[in-house]
Amino acid sequence: MVQETDRSQQPVSGWATGGVTFAATMLVLVGVFQVIAGLVAVIDDEFYVVARGYTFNLDTTAWGWIHLILGALLLVVAWGLYSRQTWAGITALFLAVLSAIDNFFFIPYYPFWSLLVIALDVWVIWALTRPGVIRT
Repeated sequence: MVQETDRSQQPVSGWATGGVTFAATMLVLVGVFQVIAGLVAVIDDEFYVVARGYTFNLDTTAWGWIHLILGALLLVVAWGLYSRQTWAGITALFLAVLSAIDNFFFIPYYPFWSLLVIALDVWVIWALTRPGVIRT
């Protein structure tokens, strides 16, 4: 007779724990980068310059607020990941994807910075989608 094991009683592997800690740390980094980019755009709306004819040409102050709010949300979710909250893992995946999309549209404004943040977002997504990292 095969006994079913309770998933909540299974030990969490060191790799999974390390993955969550890594993802949380990267989220802090991405969140701080987003907040910095947002503050720069809100404080000095002429800092970012985009080529003419860009399809998604929003006012830089609007981009600043988007980055600022997203950065603050990423920092809150990183705190939740450090606390090992299940909601934080799922929300972190959603916000990392949203952050990557946001920075994709921001590439014409500040290309190197945007590509760096996209790469960090992909790293967060990879770290959180490893087997056993997010426990439900």
